[in-house]
Amino acid sequence: MRKPKKILIVGGGTAGWMAANMLVARWGDVQVSLLESSDIGIVGVGEGSTPHLKLFFDSIGVKESEWMPRCNATYKNGIYFSEWSHVPGYNSYFHPFPAQVDELTVPSFFHNIKARMQGIEAPAHPDNYFLESYLTRHNLGPLAAESFPFSVLYGYHFDSGLLGEFLAERAVAKGLHRINGTVTEVLLDEDGAVGSLRLDDDSLVEADFFVDCSGARSLLLQDALKVSFKSYRENLFNDSAVVIPTTIPDVVTPATRSTALSNGWAWQIPLTNRYGNGYVFSSDYIMPDRAEQELREHLGLLDSDVEARHLRMSIGRVDKHWAKNCLAVGLSQGFIEPLEATALALCYETIKHFLDHFEKGQFSNQYEKAFNQVINNKFEGIRDYIVAHYKANQRTDTQYWRDNAANTQLPDRLKAILYLWTHSKNFAEEMEAQKLGVSYQAKSWACLLAGYGIFPALQDAPAKAQPDVEQGMDEITDFIRRCGLNFQNHNQLLAQL
Repeated sequence: MRKPKKILIVGGGTAGWMAANMLVARWGDVQVSLLESSDIGIVGVGEGSTPHLKLFFDSIGVKESEWMPRCNATYKNGIYFSEWSHVPGYNSYFHPFPAQVDELTVPSFFHNIKARMQGIEAPAHPDNYFLESYLTRHNLGPLAAESFPFSVLYGYHFDSGLLGEFLAERAVAKGLHRINGTVTEVLLDEDGAVGSLRLDDDSLVEADFFVDCSGARSLLLQDALKVSFKSYRENLFNDSAVVIPTTIPDVVTPATRSTALSNGWAWQIPLTNRYGNGYVFSSDYIMPDRAEQELREHLGLLDSDVEARHLRMSIGRVDKHWAKNCLAVGLSQGFIEPLEATALALCYETIKHFLDHFEKGQFSNQYEKAFNQVINNKFEGIRDYIVAHYKANQRTDTQYWRDNAANTQLPDRLKAILYLWTHSKNFAEEMEAQKLGVSYQAKSWACLLAGYGIFPALQDAPAKAQPDVEQGMDEITDFIRRCGLNFQNHNQLLAQL
């Protein structure tokens, strides 16, 4: 029950360097080392984030002007979802990050959802109700003028390779010890905990505590400590991706775009120097070479010789993220497909909660079980929301989409949320009463389900919206427009950096 004197991080990807910076910032009196191998590449395709990445940089005292230009980074207001639904009027919607002014507009959103559920013609598309939807349509960044007294959360797009380099330089400058070598053997002590690592030069590296950032290999947690892995395969079909970069236009949009294709979806992520593009798909439904061809068709690159990169994904999580004297962070603890760009959020949450639980237990394993439950709940909450995109899809053009819609292997919490959407009198209140908003609030679920157009058919003689509803929409539209006057053009914000 004492603070470890030596901590060794195994793996130098983004997860490893995030852990390194948070540990050095929190425990400056501990010797923190990071072991990386020049023989092992970095996956490095996660180029979008949630607002958690800003929380991470704030926690280690790094300003946007320090890291964003170095990493070709742009701002992110949210995600466009296109072609996930073929319901007329609902083939696209925008999922924004939260803003304080949502509290003034979302009640009308839920009011009109309720009316639409009753077969009444009412404006229920989510794009009408959120400030960040307006900002993105007008290419405005998320940083408000000082006179605007409401907070707006946002994420980033970035080059993951450059981000890793930036974080490595900063950690080393703060005192981290960097080691190059490849692990050939993990040696356990008499209690079954990790004792030391043997490297390819036959040297031994010892530590009191280990952080496993070795990627999907999970050398310490899964391989050496035999922690089991829980697959999400029955919930999420996708297991592969193909990645191709393209040139960026002069106008850089502050949003990710997710476009549904025949057997999965394509992302488009704007950096300052290029687009990052990829196609996430299921190899059970489409072969990788055909998926690459479809992505090239989608991008207009059929005659291009731009090289594509193919990746495999193992979707799920470990049963325990912290076991004995080892914490897994990043791919070594699990992965949920990148539809909502949650990978770095889970890294940040894992490290933060571990630090809190470890300190609370006076550097013992007293709260190991409680910590693992917290992180498992976060994985499960994100999984449920992502599964909902597929289960609720409104396409019937391929077997892939039909099978996703027909999938009955759903988590109980997701079943409950989908039931409430069509049966409850007040969706938001019922979600809160049943404590179903684990990782996503009711308004996010409403964005998804209303954005797909999941409503009953209008009445034969549909009741028109009442005059007060129409007047309310005019007021909301004008309110959001006036809020938007406090924000700058996205390109101008990037130029100021």
